[in-house]
Amino acid sequence: RMETAVPQPARSPLVSVIVVSYNVKDLLLDSLPALFQRTDVPIEAIVPDNASADGSADAVEAEFPQVKVHRMRKNVGFGRAASVGLDETTGRFVLTLSPDVMVSEGCLGELADFLLVRPDAGAVGPRIIQPDGRLDPGSRRAFPTPSVAFYRVSGLSRVFPHSPRFARYNMGHLSAELTQEIDAGTAACLMFRRAALNKVGFFDPAYFMYGEDIDLCYRLKQAGWKIVYLPTAEVLHYKGESSRQVSYRMIREFHRSMRIFFNKHYRSTTPWPIARMVSAGIAARCASLLLINAMRREKWVSR
Repeated sequence: RMETAVPQPARSPLVSVIVVSYNVKDLLLDSLPALFQRTDVPIEAIVPDNASADGSADAVEAEFPQVKVHRMRKNVGFGRAASVGLDETTGRFVLTLSPDVMVSEGCLGELADFLLVRPDAGAVGPRIIQPDGRLDPGSRRAFPTPSVAFYRVSGLSRVFPHSPRFARYNMGHLSAELTQEIDAGTAACLMFRRAALNKVGFFDPAYFMYGEDIDLCYRLKQAGWKIVYLPTAEVLHYKGESSRQVSYRMIREFHRSMRIFFNKHYRSTTPWPIARMVSAGIAARCASLLLINAMRREKWVSR
C-alpha cells in the first residue's frame, strides 16, 4: 500500500473527486494516496460510503482528514450516493472515480486541461487499462440503440470485434490511441464540466447500479455537449470488486438498467414488435448469465 499523502494546502479546488465506496476498504486506501500524490491540480475528494460493513468510512477518516466522508445509512446505489457527494463539492470540474481505479501521474491534470481548452466538451474520460494490460471496453462506448444492443447480445460484436457496425458499442473499429468523440465513457473515471451538469442534472436515481453514466452522457449530448475519450490520460482499473460481492443482484441490476435506458430513450420511437424483442432479449441474457454464474467459481457481473 502507498504511504498516506500529506494533506494539500488549502486552495480552491479545480476538480472535485467523488469516490463512492462499498466494502472495498483496502482498494480505497490504495486509490486515495495515488489520487493525491499523482495529481498536479488542486482537488477536493468526497467519499460517500454506502453503509460498508468493513470499516471503510472509519479508515478513510483516520488516514485522510482532508477527505470529506458521507456515511449513508444504507446502500442506496451508485448514482444516488454520487449525487449526495456532488452536493458537497465546489470544483469547476467533477470527477467520478471508482475506488478500484488507480490514477496515473498527471492524469487528472490532463483531463482538466482538456476541458479548459474545449468549452464544447461536457465530459472527458481517460484510457482505462485492466490489470492484464488490455483496454477496458467501458473507456469508450456508443449508445445501446436497439440495433447496437442486438449486435452485442447476439455475440456478433465478439465475432467481428473491429466492425464499424457490429462492434460499434465498444467502438472496436477505432484506434484506442486516438483522441476521439464518443457517445459515453464510464463513471469509473469520467470528468464532467459542472456548467454542463447544471444544465442537464446529474445521475438519474432510477438506476441503482450501471447505466446511469450512459444515461447522463446521453442527456449531455442531447443538450449539445460533446463527450471525448482522451488516451494520453490513463488509469488502472481493478474492475468489479464491489459488484462481485453481490454478483447475482448486480447481474439483475445490470439488465434492469438496460430496460430503464431503453424504455426512457428508445421505447417511444421503436415499433412494438422490435420493442418486445428487445425486452425478451434482455430477459434471456439476464437469465443465461445468472445460470452461467451459478456454475462458475469466480463470479462476474457482465461481459
